[in-house]
Amino acid sequence: MLNFPNILTLSRIFAVPILVFLLWPNFDLLASQPLPIDYLLAFGLYCLMAITDYFDGYLARSQGTVSKLGIFLDPIADKIMVAAVVLMLIYTRDINGWHVIA
Repeated sequence: MLNFPNILTLSRIFAVPILVFLLWPNFDLLASQPLPIDYLLAFGLYCLMAITDYFDGYLARSQGTVSKLGIFLDPIADKIMVAAVVLMLIYTRDINGWHVIA
């Protein structure tokens, strides 16, 4: 059942490839890191995704539209979102892989 909170959750999942693209290094510019504007856009997108994470749960509970699909998708969307950022930061060597273990 697709309701507005579930659409917000799905939007987070569909925004992950855009987030990865923004964090991907620009090798054609001979830079091993993404450009600063890419980091800024990725940060803005990540904040927007975090806000939709808050509002999808809030709206589902307040409107009484909690669904099994939403209960299933919400934690998956959270994990995909965080894992994509952590993996890209390790790939671009912005953080060392050993820091993730902690």
